[in-house]
Amino acid sequence: MSHSTPGDRTLQTHRFGAGGSALCLHSCGDGPPLVLLHSLLADRASFERIVQPLAREFRVLLVDLPGFGGSDPAPGGLQAVADRVAAGLRQALGQARPILLGNGYGGFVALLTAIRHPDLVHRLVLADCGAAFDESGRAAFVGMARAAGTSGLQAVADVAMRRLFAPDFQARHPELIERCRERFLATPAQTFQDACAALSTLDLREAAATLQVPALVLVGERDEATPPPMARELAGLLPDSRLRLLEGCAHVPQLQAPELFVAEVRQFLREPAAVGP
Repeated sequence: MSHSTPGDRTLQTHRFGAGGSALCLHSCGDGPPLVLLHSLLADRASFERIVQPLAREFRVLLVDLPGFGGSDPAPGGLQAVADRVAAGLRQALGQARPILLGNGYGGFVALLTAIRHPDLVHRLVLADCGAAFDESGRAAFVGMARAAGTSGLQAVADVAMRRLFAPDFQARHPELIERCRERFLATPAQTFQDACAALSTLDLREAAATLQVPALVLVGERDEATPPPMARELAGLLPDSRLRLLEGCAHVPQLQAPELFVAEVRQFLREPAAVGP
């Protein structure tokens, strides 16, 4: 099915799969396919400031990750999430090989999708993610999952906003923060808990070192959720990668500095195809 979205008459919605295994995509623009995968603490709206600029050159596909928005859950951990994304993209795109751009949780999904389905992905843009969390990072996910299970997502909403945005940015943009909080609270609690459990044990370091897909690794200078050392480690593991530090940004740089974010993505995607598959 498809429909126009208020404020963006070109955005169309599609569902691929059935029987409780549907993946929901929202697309606009024309050109090489560019797939956007959102953070755990946000949803596809976190890309709202970059969709139209990118749609001038690409067919942009915003994915509701499994369990979010119009997509059915994918039980079985992050591997099942990656496989569901891959299956939906194959249905949507046929033989076309998309660029995967993931932010936060979506970055981990993009990375794992490329690892498990190397013939699918043309290039990767990995924004504010990594290959594995350290012990304190793992403990944070365990704690958030426990709090959400006991008291609901409201109990971790303040922590979630702090992980997305630095305090001074929150103070300057209260309306944006409130919208993000509302979108976060709309996440099904089970989806959030399952994702936290997956991230608390995930380790893609060995697999990432074998990946031959060209990758751009972006990270906000002030990201507390997936801090710059994680991005540096990831960039060092990937055989064909570039690392860019985004000054003044936290975990969702596409909302904080959209023009800078788009410029970095465009520069990378305009590089000659000979640098990789």
